Amino acid sequence: MSGAITYAVDPARLKAGRWCHKAGKTLGEGDIYASYSADRIGMGKPVCKPFSYHGSLWICTSVRFGKNMSCEAYQLVHHKAFAGQPVRYSERVSLGDAARLDDNGFYHGMSVQYDGISHVLRGPPAIFIEGEPDQLSLF
Repeated sequence: MSGAITYAVDPARLKAGRWCHKAGKTLGEGDIYASYSADRIGMGKPVCKPFSYHGSLWICTSVRFGKNMSCEAYQLVHHKAFAGQPVRYSERVSLGDAARLDDNGFYHGMSVQYDGISHVLRGPPAIFIEGEPDQLSLF
């Protein structure tokens, strides 16, 4: 993805966690991983709880496992703060390869629901990788 920016974050934020039958929930799941919503977007369901990074809310749309785990995410903005025309998932998919080749990413401009309110995913996406977070981001 040509427009993607990469950020190193605490590896705990990317953890998948594990299901605990006794507790009836996933334990140890990182906030970035927990925001994964691509399946929900495709089904027209509300997105999962977003994660915060550098003062913005983000939604994860792709997870890559392996030696170096990473998550791709888009900014979540209120529909009134989006400077374009939001589109539904079905409209974006109908564009075929043109949507996948968009410099701002496939999910850019995608209309989603979070907490009962219309939002839009804004690209380009960011890639979050395991690493030492920038010390300046702590302030």
